[in-house]
Amino acid sequence: MIHPVAVIGAGPYGLSTAAHLRARGIPVRVFGEPMVSWRSHMPEGMILKSVPSASSIDAPQRGHRLADYCDAAGIDRLVTDEDLISAETFVAYGDWFQQKLVPELERVRVVSVDRRGAAGFELKLDSGEQFTARAVVVATGLSGLEHLPREFAAAVPDGPTATGPLSHSAQHHDLSRFAGKELIVVGAGQSALETAALAAEAGASVRVVSRGKGRVRFGAPPWNQPRFRPETPFGNAWSLYAFTYYPHQYRQLPPQARHFLVKRVLGPLGAWWLKERFEGKVAVREVAAVERVTVTDGAPVLTVRTHGDRLAEIGGDHVIAATGYRVDLAAMPFLGDGLRARLATSRGTPRLGAGYVSSIPGLYFTGMLGGSSYGPVMRFVCGTEFASPRLARHLAAAHG
Repeated sequence: MIHPVAVIGAGPYGLSTAAHLRARGIPVRVFGEPMVSWRSHMPEGMILKSVPSASSIDAPQRGHRLADYCDAAGIDRLVTDEDLISAETFVAYGDWFQQKLVPELERVRVVSVDRRGAAGFELKLDSGEQFTARAVVVATGLSGLEHLPREFAAAVPDGPTATGPLSHSAQHHDLSRFAGKELIVVGAGQSALETAALAAEAGASVRVVSRGKGRVRFGAPPWNQPRFRPETPFGNAWSLYAFTYYPHQYRQLPPQARHFLVKRVLGPLGAWWLKERFEGKVAVREVAAVERVTVTDGAPVLTVRTHGDRLAEIGGDHVIAATGYRVDLAAMPFLGDGLRARLATSRGTPRLGAGYVSSIPGLYFTGMLGGSSYGPVMRFVCGTEFASPRLARHLAAAHG
């Protein structure tokens, strides 16, 4: 039997895409654990950086926004820019969305996807089942895309681990294990700063190592945004307005410009509400670069280049590299070698056309995987409002 569509991933983008396809009457099979990145790879006690207006999963019908979930759950409505959203609440919202709109979710893992001639794609599941789908949507989010710079990776040949000397921020849910320890967090974005603050509140002695001068910064509170500039879910600015509401134009930019902007726009910045919890509780060391990381007697040591162009060493009990994520098709082992070889890419990311379709007809990528083609808004939940209806419309026209 040939199935019309398979959606791989059950985070906000996978669930939103599936909901839009189902609303068009297109049978779809959806695979994955719902909200798994948010549930298992974010620190306990985390609060979303995004405001409520940027945190609703797009649905094809009314009544499924974050505020609707709050009403259904009997909790205070989260609607203003000053309302803070806990990761726990957001995961519960995602579960509610899934149960209402994607009830047939299959909690199994797709282990391989390969082209099967004109029929479409052959998929294999970890349950042992094999089947063919006419179209495949890859919406795996952050899973497997944790980025560890070379100088960090060299210190842990077997890979970073939560219990070893060095880890990635995505490997921690419970930071209380660092109580009484000297913890080094490398990074200057929200992930680094919030991880550091939560670890300090859990009893760790925490130092943030920031690569660059003046990189540890916090955003302006909602009541102190620039006036006479257009409002967006990310702040008031003309550039943010363009990137938020015109992602289709972003795709027309030269590749070099697109890759530059997706890294720089909405770059490292702590949330306004985090500043009070961070300053005075977490030490900060700004350096020009981290030259190398070594492990001596089980303890990590960072050799850094100071802004005075000198080398210095920083040691502790554990290093958390909050060094972000990087889209790389090589990190998606379920994609068959034949598919990867045929995909048109740009710096390791899939090059997408209208409707989020790749260079292989029937194979779509959405969410963060579409960032290099559609811009930085694809890193955020509110990007589902642009991506999901367009992807569903394109897929329905081509394969419906």
